Amino acid sequence: MLILNFTHPLTAPQTAALEQHTGERVERVIEVKTQLDPAQLFSEQVHTLIESIGLTEAEWQTLPLLINLPSHNVIAALALAELHGRMGYFPAVIRLRPIPNATPPQFEVAEIINLQAVRDRARQMR
Repeated sequence: MLILNFTHPLTAPQTAALEQHTGERVERVIEVKTQLDPAQLFSEQVHTLIESIGLTEAEWQTLPLLINLPSHNVIAALALAELHGRMGYFPAVIRLRPIPNATPPQFEVAEIINLQAVRDRARQMR
């Protein structure tokens, strides 16, 4: 499995937990530096950001991808739109949660959310 990480680096325990949640081995984590210029159009910057990942058309459509979304909501929405366009479906995403009373602040894997399954379920409500 390939993880596209748009936020803080994942720790070894988080990566191990992701393997446990998915039942798949993490082959590689691609760290995507997500610093955008607020004076420029976000849509163009996110397009360039996703393009910089360097996957081929076939890889976007066939590799098992797991996404750790950027924390900025508009950037995350744009990234999902770009990813869906390239992949042909919504990807699964990682939800992290704070570990209570951890100093310094630490996060653990809470769940993997299959966005395509959420979309398919919602589609039945139309």
